Amino acid sequence: MPKPIEAEFVENFLIVWNPKDGSELFKAGFYGKPLGIPKPKSPDFNVPLILDLMEGLYLLEKGMIRVTESSGKCNVDFEALRERARRIYEDFDLKYMVYRDLREKGLVVTPGVKYGCDFAVYRRGPGIDHAPYIVSVKSRKDEVSATDIVRAGRLATTVRKRFIIAVPDLDRRRIEYLIFRWFKA
Repeated sequence: MPKPIEAEFVENFLIVWNPKDGSELFKAGFYGKPLGIPKPKSPDFNVPLILDLMEGLYLLEKGMIRVTESSGKCNVDFEALRERARRIYEDFDLKYMVYRDLREKGLVVTPGVKYGCDFAVYRRGPGIDHAPYIVSVKSRKDEVSATDIVRAGRLATTVRKRFIIAVPDLDRRRIEYLIFRWFKA
C-alpha cells in the first residue's frame, strides 16, 4: 500500500496542501474540491485539495490519508475525527454508513446540498457523467409525508435524477434504499 497522503484538519475541513497529492486523491475517486476550481476540467491541478469530513473519514478509514492538526505536529485518529464530524453533521453516523456503502459499491458520492438532499451520486464522476441519483438519508424514526415525496419527486424530475431515500439500520448494519420512479401520464 502506498504511503498515506497527509491532510491537515483546519476548522471543519481537511486540506491536502501538496497539490500533487491532492491531484492523486482526486484521480482516485473524485475526492475533494481543488481550492478555487469549482468544476475542474482536469484532475491535474496545482492547488491544495479541500476534503469534507465525510470523505476525509472514509479516506482515513481506508488508510489513504493521514490526518494531522497544528501543522503536522499532532495526528488525528479515526475516532477523534468521527467525534468532530458528529458535532458538525446532523445524524452523522447514519449518513456516513450510507456514504461508505455507496463508495464501496464503486459509486462517486458528492455533497447534495445544491439539490436539497444529502448526496449526489455518480456512476463515473462529475464532469464525466451527470449524477443519476440524489439521495436523502432518513432514520427509521423519521416521518416522511406525501408532500415531502411529491416535493422530492418534482425536484428530481426537474434536474433529471432518480430520487432515493436511504434508511440505514445501525444495529443490523444494513441499509434499505427506496428508489422512486416518476411516470408521466
